[in-house]
Amino acid sequence: MMLYNRIALFRAERGVSRKALAEAVGVNPQTIGYLERGDYKPSLELAMKIAAEFDVAIEHLFSFKPFEPVAAVLRRAGDSA
Repeated sequence: MMLYNRIALFRAERGVSRKALAEAVGVNPQTIGYLERGDYKPSLELAMKIAAEFDVAIEHLFSFKPFEPVAAVLRRAGDSA
């Protein structure tokens, strides 16, 4: 089963490098790259550490279903304003 994630989105939004995130959660920077590309599924412990680092619920970072594109969410928010 595919595990989708928004790690790169949260890193970019917060200005955090792969190296800085890796150091904060105790892994190699390459691991963050593998996670972002979907080449590696994190352990529950690692997923929780990453979510805690961004101070969000784990469901905001990881999902078994593809995340809706940010542009679509913003369009919908603009339509309801």
